[in-house]
Amino acid sequence: MSVTMSEPITEYANYIGGAHTPAHSGLMLDMANPATGQIWARIPRSDAADIDRAVAAASAAAVGWSRLDAKVRAGHIRALAEMTRAHIRELADLETLDTGRVIKETLYGHLPTCVEILHFFAGAADKLHGETVNVGHASFNFTRREPLGVVGLVLPWNSPMSLIAAKAGAALAAGNTIVVKPAEQACCSILRWTQLFEEAGFPEGVINVVTGLGEEAGRALVRHPGVARISFTGSTETARLIMAEAAGTLKQLHFELGGKSPNIVFADADLDAATLGVTRTGVFTANAGQSCIAGSRILVQRPVFEEMVERIRGVAGELVVGDPFDEGSDIGAIVSPEQLARVSGYLKLGRDDDRLELLFGGRTTPELFAAESPFGGGWFVEPTLFRATGNDSRLASEEIFGPVAVIVPFDDEAEAVAIANGTDYGLAAGVWTSDLKRAHRMIRDLDAGNVWVNAYPRIHWALPFGGMKDSGFGKDSGWESVLENTRIKTAWIDLA
Repeated sequence: MSVTMSEPITEYANYIGGAHTPAHSGLMLDMANPATGQIWARIPRSDAADIDRAVAAASAAAVGWSRLDAKVRAGHIRALAEMTRAHIRELADLETLDTGRVIKETLYGHLPTCVEILHFFAGAADKLHGETVNVGHASFNFTRREPLGVVGLVLPWNSPMSLIAAKAGAALAAGNTIVVKPAEQACCSILRWTQLFEEAGFPEGVINVVTGLGEEAGRALVRHPGVARISFTGSTETARLIMAEAAGTLKQLHFELGGKSPNIVFADADLDAATLGVTRTGVFTANAGQSCIAGSRILVQRPVFEEMVERIRGVAGELVVGDPFDEGSDIGAIVSPEQLARVSGYLKLGRDDDRLELLFGGRTTPELFAAESPFGGGWFVEPTLFRATGNDSRLASEEIFGPVAVIVPFDDEAEAVAIANGTDYGLAAGVWTSDLKRAHRMIRDLDAGNVWVNAYPRIHWALPFGGMKDSGFGKDSGWESVLENTRIKTAWIDLA
């Protein structure tokens, strides 16, 4: 699939109260293909008036949806899963056009995973229960798990479909209705997905999707008194703004935020596996390192440090940066010119910092593609590695969100833990070792919500996912994410 300027531009609509509708203002935002820079779609530029309509629709549907038999709710979620399966190719194409992520990952990885995520949460819908508590013989005491009401979902641009499946699945299974505000940079796959909701049998108003800018539609959703909870995935900086905006309504918050994740290689590791784990799946990924769990700090024990540098250089040199729709491509495009400028800024910082040494990479679109190439107007960065001595540079301490990593030597386990934990973030970490006792110590000692040993990364819909420190709080996926979308009510019946 490809998009050229001669093809018609697709216009999408919001989905509010079971109807596809434009922004009340009539304004639209252009969507560009990250690989070419060409405009291929337009989405509504919504504002507070559209959010008000969406919250009103969700509120009107909340009681009816929550009181549906749980098996009926589960049936609608399962139906949506199967509708998603039937449209995998189309949705994967849109996800790649939206994000620049290579098609072999959206088609064979992310969209099939969305189906499984929805089936998991469908299975959770009728498993919610309270508990009886033996306070004494003179009373009967128990708890109830109840839905919160209207839940707002604020999504990022790097993995729209898998994140909406996880967040929406948990909220819907718990009996809530939802208002979704996707990232304005990448939301067309979600807007197309809304056309499947009616076929899946969802009552009007249960799911609502409103697009627009964060400072307009997003802020209105966060501030809205009719929204009981906000689940946000994105940057730590934005999360701080959301906390301030939400303070007036004291709504519940869930944040899955950024990271500066360490990928730690000990000298006793299987270096073949570790090399692939710190490159192809760690930071030089199909979506160009635009991942909150990117292993962008590669920590290597000194006895194998130089060998690992050469191994990483070899793998990186084989990776193909190019057309996201070519299954021969390994790394796709950066999502937007603004994000490319951010990554390019860090590349300049790295080159100018005497504490860092550029080992390889550092080129962007003008150096990778000729101006007359179909991709000469796109936004690309090649795999890049800097040598560092610790966390004292901005490249080693700040989230870049691109295929850019630092590699840092360490002497022993204690130093590895100190370097790994020497950051404000705490989302993920990888450990490569053949020592089982060390693996358990590292899991215990690392400040990270997710720790993988001899793998990087592994995420499953049945496992809770989330961070600590500046990487947020609360969980996506797993049973815990369903419980976080409920409130507990305590009941006391006097028997005396």
